[in-house]
Amino acid sequence: MINLTRLLRLVLPLLLLPGSTAHAASEFIGINTNEAVHFDSSAPFVDLFRTAEPFRESPLTRGNVDIDPQGWVRSLNGGQAGSYFARWLPFDTLPSGSYVVRYDGTGKLAYQESAQLVSAAPGRDVIRLVPDKNNEISAALLIQQSDPTDPLRNIRITLPGGICRGKPFERVENEGQCGGGKYLSFEEHAQEIVFNPDFLQFMRAFRTIRFMGMSGITRNPEQSWAQRPNMQEATWGGREGSRGVPLEIMVKLANTLGANAWFNLPHQADNDYVRQYAQYVQANLRPNLKAYVEYTNEVWNSVFSQAQYVQQMGLREKLDSQTLYAGLKYYAKRSREIFHIWEQVFGGTDRLVRVLSGWANNPAVTPHILKYADVYKHTDVFAVAPYFYADQQRLMQAGSVNDVFSLIDSDPHYSIEQVLQAMNKQAELIKPYGVKLVAYEGGQHLVHYGTRSLKQPPNPLLLQANRDARMEQNYIKLISGFRKAGGALFMAFSAPRINGHFGFWGVKEHINQPPAQAPKYRALMRF
Repeated sequence: MINLTRLLRLVLPLLLLPGSTAHAASEFIGINTNEAVHFDSSAPFVDLFRTAEPFRESPLTRGNVDIDPQGWVRSLNGGQAGSYFARWLPFDTLPSGSYVVRYDGTGKLAYQESAQLVSAAPGRDVIRLVPDKNNEISAALLIQQSDPTDPLRNIRITLPGGICRGKPFERVENEGQCGGGKYLSFEEHAQEIVFNPDFLQFMRAFRTIRFMGMSGITRNPEQSWAQRPNMQEATWGGREGSRGVPLEIMVKLANTLGANAWFNLPHQADNDYVRQYAQYVQANLRPNLKAYVEYTNEVWNSVFSQAQYVQQMGLREKLDSQTLYAGLKYYAKRSREIFHIWEQVFGGTDRLVRVLSGWANNPAVTPHILKYADVYKHTDVFAVAPYFYADQQRLMQAGSVNDVFSLIDSDPHYSIEQVLQAMNKQAELIKPYGVKLVAYEGGQHLVHYGTRSLKQPPNPLLLQANRDARMEQNYIKLISGFRKAGGALFMAFSAPRINGHFGFWGVKEHINQPPAQAPKYRALMRF
């Protein structure tokens, strides 16, 4: 008789080898989403205008253009309104074929750079996207004419093709590929389908999705529920503090993937905001999925306005005379208040994972966060960000890719060995408080903040290092060590994104990059 259990133990690891598409979602590995920006190479939506540059922010908008509160142009007033809806995207990020631009109102659109007009009719243009000399897509549109009594608005730019009903993870060209099933074109069903099948195919490998990036909470001053991102906005893209994807879309993504949803609440959100947020999640997130709840992000990191805010509040309330500790105590206090609201809405904690976060490489502050206001009694996990790298000055000494890896290995503070020592210390410190250790972010952190171009040293070497097979081994070492230290969940940072002088954060460089070219992604798939 065949021992089925033994057979599965032998076969499943083979199915999960790097490059395989047969991997199943892991409870141990999660992923962070990206910000809603026009250069997001994870390409999450079938409507590219959902992450387009807002007209009010674009350098293509000139003159005294009148723009309504939702971001649509009311009147050009003799000027022009423009928006990049894709920029610097590796060509293979997006499918080839005809893209349909639909709009309401009376007016005329023109296109720039990679976007080339194929045909035009009232309310409907067809374009194609042609790569530039760098084999990248940068595409923009301009509103050249718009009738103020019936302004051009509600622009949609949809991917070629569609899906067969009930199969959201696979893009097809036409109904002939549905085998008699119902064909749903992206052009006609973008509001219903929402997500790019290539994006879903990538994301389905992860059991937990952290929406910090997509939600746009970083440096975001919103306080009331009325200020939240909404479905009527012209675009969910834009600068820090104004961009953000609606909660409805994030919940829909979690439900589509069957993934636990990790939500971050804005640092100034009032209690009504928190309660209505919790009520929507309780009513709409599939009941078999967990809701992770975290108040803001990285309150120890004073480069962020949210850290400055909690410090100001902590000092105002005289929680501590030291600025850092005053902020951390306010964070603990406000987190407990937020957890309490969610517990009330959910009628308990069965579906909740209450997250408190700390400073990975400064374990000494961890007890100060956990014990203040007894917040640990209302907390399920303590989250940190284990990143490995070499410091800024040392990176400038690198003359080769080998040097980069040598610097990482020998860095006195940020080598993988040093990071894992800090993780073991974190695990030791949280043990008396009965919470689990998780990573809200993690991976490589190779970046030089003094540069302004990928061509500036040391960026060419850092780019090569991120593409090197040794990066896969470093990720395996980091994640294995984190799990050995007691880590229960590792949330990689982040979904596919382009490289730049601002860093090499994506586990892929674009959504369709082959695993053979993506060592960080291969490492994650091993878990």
